[in-house]
Amino acid sequence: MSSILIIGGHGKVALRLAPILTARGDDVTSVIRNPEHTDDVAATGATARVADVSSLDEQALADLVRGHDAIVWTAGAGGGSAERTYAVDRDAAIRSMEAAKSAGVNRYVMVSYLGSKRDHGVPADNSFYAYAEAKSMADEHLRGTDLDWTILGPGPLTLDEPTGLISVADPGDGRVTRADVAAVAAAALADPSTIGRKIDFGNGETPIADAIRG
Repeated sequence: MSSILIIGGHGKVALRLAPILTARGDDVTSVIRNPEHTDDVAATGATARVADVSSLDEQALADLVRGHDAIVWTAGAGGGSAERTYAVDRDAAIRSMEAAKSAGVNRYVMVSYLGSKRDHGVPADNSFYAYAEAKSMADEHLRGTDLDWTILGPGPLTLDEPTGLISVADPGDGRVTRADVAAVAAAALADPSTIGRKIDFGNGETPIADAIRG
């Protein structure tokens, strides 16, 4: 059994990830900003922890993550202002990585996206620019840490039923169900061969555990 902290616990991926983890015996805490979401989290088998990670400093975040075996970052500003996007997807994410280091939580799985890289090519006048910049900077920072990190790069997310099948070698546009993203995150936590890798994927024809194995 592992103790897993999901940051962004009321997101559509997180709400699908928590039941997978609890079903296999992990102890899951899901961090949420809105206390009204506590019952939704409880229904997944996870324990809700109310905290706004965008307002916590590194020490407060270290206190939040301390004692867990692994962190899964699924939080995001969800669009809206560029200011909030940078505050959550870049700044809070980076603080959480530093907090993980200081708290001795070495395993860190980041849910990013398929095109995340510093030369992402998104024009500055595009509404997606702030997100592309924020995620790429957070991912770059994570790569530079000594954490046992894995970055997940799914393509466009759908609400289709889970398939359990992905493609890593040739993900195409990377379109993938949120439920399968959750399953990939769970599989990555259980597979040390994913440490130190960014895994780009979309739905495909290979069972998830086989597809991500390094």
